[in-house]
Amino acid sequence: MSLQSEADALLQGAVAGGDVPGVVAVATGWDGTIYEGGFGERVLGGGVTMTPDTVGWIASMTKALTGTAAMQLVERGKLDLDRPAAECVPELGAAEVLEGFDDAGVPKTRPPKRPITLRHLLTHTAGFGYEIWSHEVIRHQEAKGIPGIISCEHAALTTPLLFDPGERWMYGINIDWAGKMVEAVSGKRLGAYMQEHIFEPLGMRDTAFRLRPDMRARLARIHQRGDGDGFAPLDLEIPQEPEFDMGGGGLYGTAPDYLKFVRMILNRGTADGDRVLRPETVDLMARNQMGECRVCALATAMPPLSNDAEFFPGMPKTWGLTFMINTADAPTGRSAGSLAWGGLANSYFWIDPSKGVGGVYLTQVLPFADQKSLPLFLEFERTVYGNLA
Repeated sequence: MSLQSEADALLQGAVAGGDVPGVVAVATGWDGTIYEGGFGERVLGGGVTMTPDTVGWIASMTKALTGTAAMQLVERGKLDLDRPAAECVPELGAAEVLEGFDDAGVPKTRPPKRPITLRHLLTHTAGFGYEIWSHEVIRHQEAKGIPGIISCEHAALTTPLLFDPGERWMYGINIDWAGKMVEAVSGKRLGAYMQEHIFEPLGMRDTAFRLRPDMRARLARIHQRGDGDGFAPLDLEIPQEPEFDMGGGGLYGTAPDYLKFVRMILNRGTADGDRVLRPETVDLMARNQMGECRVCALATAMPPLSNDAEFFPGMPKTWGLTFMINTADAPTGRSAGSLAWGGLANSYFWIDPSKGVGGVYLTQVLPFADQKSLPLFLEFERTVYGNLA
């Protein structure tokens, strides 16, 4: 069988079996797209087909794009990976380490032992967490009346550090702060900076923080998995007039758009003759940047939004500058040293520089690390590797 026919059968079968309401998957080599397919419905029961140009919330797949923006500014000498980030965004200087709560439930904090840097932020070692995977963050939000991160309110970024910068890895609001650093030195809103310096050069015409009318017309709804295998469409949407552009997870886009970014990274910063990043910058982003720290499993604190989550359990994983890096060959065929991450509504990508292949998978399903959607992504990836020439 060809890649097209085998992947089509896999994805179509998953939709027919009720594993996902709809799915788009695409893959690329160094030179261009090698697979593209869409199956199912944008809204379950709505009768509108999930085509490759379907728009979805790509959530934390936004992070690698924000990291790219930050690294462009590192190249230009406007940002530094290791200087105190508060020199650029003074609010970061107010972040303190949470040490617990007193008998009245009031948070107890102390100053951190060292300043937060851009490198800490891009590697998730600054100390910030997400409420989705931290009961401590939830308790602090409740005590202080702080909104959740998806509100895109400035106050959402005032949660404390859970440990001193550089001491371990914890997934959190770090890249939202990196986005604010981009804004501070560029003088532009994050979305405007990305449009000019990333989306336009890459031809990513359907990626944005704010949904244009033509994008909304192609938008897939997010679906919540019930106790069984049924799905219910949700009205969840990122605020369209946000206080800040959420660099950690606010973008909407299509799978083919994101594949252009994947291909640029595969080609060490070049896309169709346009240079987006220097080769040495891509190489830096693709190497472990957090020393002896390792990525840990994410234990859910909010089960409707996420299951417990870990890619390739048992395999040590490091972090580059906004990418997870697997340290051994993966069972899907992914080479050691490949780059990857995903988005909350079960969208995922991988980039394999060794074999010159990468892919993007888009569903709109909660919880994260869904019991059917995540295995389907990994099986799609396995299918791509099984059909490489």
